[in-house]
This record gives sequence, structure tokens and C-alpha cells, in this order.
Amino acid sequence: MCGIVGYLGDKDNTVSVIFDGLSRLEYRGYDSSGIVVIDSNRSYICRCEGKLENLRNKLGAEEHVSGTVGIGHTRWATHGKPYERNAHPQSSGSVSVVHNGIIENYIDIKKELINKGYEFSSDTDTEVLAHLVDFYSGSGFSLEDSVAEALKKIEGTYAIAVVSDKEPDKIVAAKKFSPLIIASNNGEKFISSDVPAILPYTKDMFFLEDGDIAVLTRNGIRIRDIEGKELKRDMKHIEWDPVMTEKAGYRHYMLKEIYEQPRAALDTLRGKFLQDETKVFFENIDDSLFESTRRIYILGCGTSFHASMIGKYMIERISRINTQIELASEFRYREPVIDDKTVVIGISQSGETADTSEALLEAKRKGARTIGITNVEMSKIARESDGVIYTRAGPEIGVASTKAFSTQIITLYMLSVYLGALRNVLKPAEVREFVSKSISVTKLQQVALSLDDYIKDIAREFYSYRNFIFLGRGINYPVALEGALKLKEISYIHAEGYAAGEMKHGPIALIDENMPVVFIAPEDDIYYRKLLGNFQEIKARGGRIIFITSESNSVEMLDEHDVVIRIPGCDNILSPLLTVIPVQFLAYHIANLLGTDIDQPRNLAKVVTVE
Repeated sequence: MCGIVGYLGDKDNTVSVIFDGLSRLEYRGYDSSGIVVIDSNRSYICRCEGKLENLRNKLGAEEHVSGTVGIGHTRWATHGKPYERNAHPQSSGSVSVVHNGIIENYIDIKKELINKGYEFSSDTDTEVLAHLVDFYSGSGFSLEDSVAEALKKIEGTYAIAVVSDKEPDKIVAAKKFSPLIIASNNGEKFISSDVPAILPYTKDMFFLEDGDIAVLTRNGIRIRDIEGKELKRDMKHIEWDPVMTEKAGYRHYMLKEIYEQPRAALDTLRGKFLQDETKVFFENIDDSLFESTRRIYILGCGTSFHASMIGKYMIERISRINTQIELASEFRYREPVIDDKTVVIGISQSGETADTSEALLEAKRKGARTIGITNVEMSKIARESDGVIYTRAGPEIGVASTKAFSTQIITLYMLSVYLGALRNVLKPAEVREFVSKSISVTKLQQVALSLDDYIKDIAREFYSYRNFIFLGRGINYPVALEGALKLKEISYIHAEGYAAGEMKHGPIALIDENMPVVFIAPEDDIYYRKLLGNFQEIKARGGRIIFITSESNSVEMLDEHDVVIRIPGCDNILSPLLTVIPVQFLAYHIANLLGTDIDQPRNLAKVVTVE
């Protein structure tokens, strides 16, 4: 997740406007930043790694930078390390581009451009876009048509802003999947990937839709599609307080981050497989780390532990390696059986979780090879592990983890495929099939988000209950645990998650008309028929049921006291990425109705650095 700001005006304040906007978007990324300003048909570019303050200092050390047109970017690295050469803008000839998103076919385009004589100086996929626009611009196209022609070749997602010193009074912007906003006020034009950067100047904004190309000039703003057809978009008037603007209009960070899960999953997949999808790889993992591996331990705490449980199912099913899961807080104190044939994986969103980092160090002392899975570059776990895999959730501000959970799952899935190929369990064609499913499921996540309003209505019906049970089996048992955890964390309602087969071994004693039971039962689950038996047991004892299942499933046993939530169907092994969305929404809306502090629930912190 990165921040884009663009400005076109008639005052010599471009740098200050862009820098102020980037400051308001720094929560979207803070490992590198950059700016380009055009003055007298000449582009001035300044980039640096690290936080935005570094860019301020670098700009301050230069001579006065003036101009009335410019674009800027603050980056959370998703492709290429956070070095200055990978910071945006990326440039080619007269063209400069800032970009959020994924260019999925960048390798193929890069080869074509190299054959045309273009040289690459960064590790980013964005640079191919800069070269493409420059190529079409040099072929006689206008800047806006050059952008359109370039986008016709692009597969993936994007929010971009483009300038050229050949057309110094113009900014071209476009979006697909990633958000982008434009605005105009008293002759000044603005672009931003989020509302806060623009709000000091105007509350009237256009939210671009997928496929839109916006052309900002001193004469006004035009919106067209990729073929040149003129489009009309309604202006939105924003009435948000300053804190809410940072949340892009969402009432809470948690809700915003639930909605960011498809984008975060895509960013996490990015750069982890070849263009033909027949090979999975990780930038900071050497194959030798898994040489002669006989056993894998996965460690985590809280939500990360639930992700590790799902990872066990995935690794054992796909790559056939004996995999154990452990609470990191327990692992180092119980004398685990570890040797140099053991790989220990620690999962932590922040990379600073004390229980997990200390458990990894203990495993290392005992001779194991260690791997960290984390969302934060250069965090403690990233630094101290033998190898590291970065999730690409972007900054997660809500204490109750949502998108970090999804990106941990997709990372473990890709690791499973990687290990399957490494051990010759999977053939290249099978790898391609697994990778293709991972990309497809992000689109199904987007569909599942449309359940929001429906689940809000369900929450109104159930928020007065003080106890809940969540049931799942197989790979969705951990989702039951996660659903119960989310409800406890933010609503302070007592909730427990169980493997459904355990109901008759004790918890069934709790069932009555005051105990709602949430079933997680996608139709293609191999346990589905067994779950229906549990369903009947609950109904026979008067329990109310919330049934989460696939769209194609006809659930005939429900009555007027029960509700069903239908998610898109998908391969069972990836179903947790969909089944978790309804339980996140349910927890969120119940907590919101109860008026709790959702983003900062009592007694909890985002990063736990003590044992």
C-alpha cells in the first residue's frame, strides 16, 4: 500500500502541497519516497529511501525547487527492496510515473522493452510502465494516449499518475482496483490515493472508477476510458472529521483493513512466481534452508497462531512434510525435539512479537534452521532468522488483525507450493494450477466483501447475546477459532471456537436458546456431511444458528430463527480466505452496535514486545 499525490496549479507551491499530502498519507507507506516537479519544460526528481523526513531533508539541501506541476509518492515496498533506485517516481526519457498496484506481466513486457533498447535501473515492475509510456510518446502519441496505449498492454492492478516535460501543463491519472481521487478548486488540480491529502484544499472530489483515465490541465479535468470515450463521474462532497479522513471514509481502521484484504493478498503474491506460473520462489529464501528437512514447526501467537494452523493443513496436504504447530509462548519452555533437519517458522505481523522472536532464537540455538514470516521489513524476526518471507499487507493499524491474517495464509499457501515443487511432489503444471487458484481467490474475496450490509443486519439481531460458539472442521476449524477471537477482542463478548467433532465431548452442555452457534461450512469441505450432524444436534437443543456456506448450497434444515451467509465457492484449501470475511464483519458490526473502541480495544496492543 503506497501513497500518491499530484498537483497542478498556478502558484509556486507545488513542493509544499505535494509534501504536505504525502505527510498525510505516510501511514500508507514509509520505506521510501520521491517527488518530481516540472518547471520550464524541465523535470526535477528527488527520491530517497527511509521515512518521508529523509525526503524533506534532501529537498532542503538542494537549491530552491520551483514549478507548478508535480507528482509524489510514499512507498511500502512490494517489489524490490526499499532502496533509492526503487523509489518512485520511476522515469524514462521525458516521462515520470508513480504507481500503486501490481503489473502481473511485467517480465514479458520488460523483455520486449530490452529488445527495443531500453535499459532498466530499478527492481520494480513500475519501470516497465514508464518505458512503455515513453515509447508511445516517442511514436507520436500525446501523453494521455501514450498512457492509454501502455495500459492496454498491462495485466494487473494500478493507480498511476504520469507527467512529462514534453507536455508540462498536464497530469494523466488512471486506476484499476487501486483507489485514486481527483479534485479541482480555484484553478488548482489535485490527485491522491486517499482523501486526507486533498481535504485541506477541497471537500468536493471525484472518485475514479476502474478503467478511468483522468486528464488534468489548466483548463479543467476530463475523464475518459482506455479507448478515448469521454466519461462523466459524479462529484462527492466529503464531510469527515480529521481522524476519519485517514481512514478513507471508513468509520474504523478495522473496517478499512477488512476491505483491503483482496489488494493485500495480491500484493503478497506479487514477485513470488514466474510469469508462466510454473515456479514459486521467495526473494530471501535459499533452497538449501529446506535441504534434508524432515519436520517443520510453525510458531505464532493469537491470530498468527490460527494462520499457522491453516499452514499445517496446507503444507502437509500439498508438500507432504510432517508439520507441527506450536504456540510460540509455550514452545521454548517445553524442550521440543529439534535438530538440523528441522525448520522452524515464526509468524508475526509486526516481526517484533517477543514470544515468537525468542522462540525462534531458542530453535536456532538447538540447531534448527529458522524462517520468519512478517509484514515489516528489518523487524527483529526478519533480522534474526536464516530466511524471511514478507507479507505485503501494508501498515495494519487496527489492533484486531484482519488483512495480516489473510496475507499470512496466502504466504503459507505459496510456501506449501514452493516446498511441493522443491521435493518433486508437484509437477510444473500442478504448480501453475495452484498459483492460478491463489490469484483467482483474491477476486472471490472482493465478492465476499459485498456481504457487509447483509451481515450488519444479522448483527442487529444477535448483538445482545453474551455468549457465542464458533464451529468448523478441517482447514476451517482455525477460522472458527479466529472468529471467536475477533468477537472477544473487540466486543468483549465471551466466545469460543471448537472443532465441530468435539461438541459432543463437553461443549454441547452449553447449548440452549441463548447460545448462538456460528457454523463455518463451505459446501466442498470434506467434512460437510459431518457438520450437518452437528447442525442437527444444535437444533435439537434449541440453539440459534448462523450458517456460513457456499452460494450453491441449499440448506434445507434452517428455520425462521436461523440465518445463512453465502460465500463464493472455491477450492477447499483456499476457503479460509473467504470464510474469515463474514466472521470479521460479524465481530465488527456487533462491536460497533455495542459502542466499543474497535480500533483500540481495552487491554490490547498492536505489537506485543513482552512475554
